[in-house]
Amino acid sequence: MKIELRPIGYVHSELKDPSDCPIQPSFSEHVGEIEVLDEYVEGLRDLDGFSHITLVFYFDRVKSFDLLTYPYLDDKKRGVFATRTPRRPNPVGLSVLQILNIEGNRIKVKGIDILDNTPVLDIKPFVPGFVESYDQVKISWLSDKIRIAAYSRKTQSRE
Repeated sequence: MKIELRPIGYVHSELKDPSDCPIQPSFSEHVGEIEVLDEYVEGLRDLDGFSHITLVFYFDRVKSFDLLTYPYLDDKKRGVFATRTPRRPNPVGLSVLQILNIEGNRIKVKGIDILDNTPVLDIKPFVPGFVESYDQVKISWLSDKIRIAAYSRKTQSRE
C-alpha cells in the first residue's frame, strides 16, 4: 500500500531550531501563521466561527526514530507510542492552536510549538466534546510529571 500526502500549507513561526520549540502548545505563548495554499483557501470558509484548530503537520526535519526513547519530563526510556516525541515511524504531529484571526489564506494562531516552514497536512476545528469527553482518562507515567510541569509553568508566568 502506498500512501501519499501533500501539504495544504505551511507554518510560519519564529521557531527556527528544534531547541526553540516549547514541549506542547499549552506551554507556548508564541504567535505564528498558517499559510494555506491557494487551491485550498475555499476550505477555510466558516472556520472563523471557531476559537481553536487542531493542526495536523509533518515533522519534515525528523530523519530517524527509535522505538524506545527518553521523553521530555522523564529520565527512563519509554516506548515511542507512549510518548509525544516527534521522532516517530510516521513523523506526524498534532497541535491545538488558538485562532487569533483569519485573513485570506492566513490563519494567525497562538500557541505555536512548530518549526518555521513545517508542512501542514490538515486543519480541523477543535471541538472539546468530540475529543475530551472521556470520564476517566489515565496518563500513565506522565501523571505526576504533568502536575510538576504545570506548576512550574504557572510560577514562571508570575515572575
